[in-house]
Amino acid sequence: MFREMRRFKQQVSQDECKKILKDEKRAAFSVIGDEGYPYTIPINFYYEEADHTIYFHGAREGHKMDAIQKCNKVCLTTWNQGFKKEGHWEWNATSVVVFGKAELITDTKIIEDRLRKLAEKYYPTVEEVEKEMNGSARSRVQLFAIRIEHMTGKLVNEK
Repeated sequence: MFREMRRFKQQVSQDECKKILKDEKRAAFSVIGDEGYPYTIPINFYYEEADHTIYFHGAREGHKMDAIQKCNKVCLTTWNQGFKKEGHWEWNATSVVVFGKAELITDTKIIEDRLRKLAEKYYPTVEEVEKEMNGSARSRVQLFAIRIEHMTGKLVNEK
């Protein structure tokens, strides 16, 4: 169903893909938007390896919500900061492309747990996480999950 990577010699392992999903903080999230046009936005996300799922939050209404409700097939792309080999000018970076189906999470226990884990990835202290979790923002956000169906990673040399 999903294409194999054309540049298979640059493909990285599933473990490397998971590491990048755990470590990196931002991704480009794509849906099929209005009139069939792609709609891609930057998001913060949290990867839960135990259920091979990516979680993120957003507004309860808007372009992203409408698109997911019409077609839940989505794509997420993230990449690491990369590195330079000594004596070389070009960057080497690894990207991960995820295909899956998005769903709205309604179970309050899962919402509480995943929002806390998401906040812990970004906030500098546990105190700030708890302040945010106890604030009114939690009641205004929608938690989304991407159930990963296919994932590939690629090491790219920019030269």
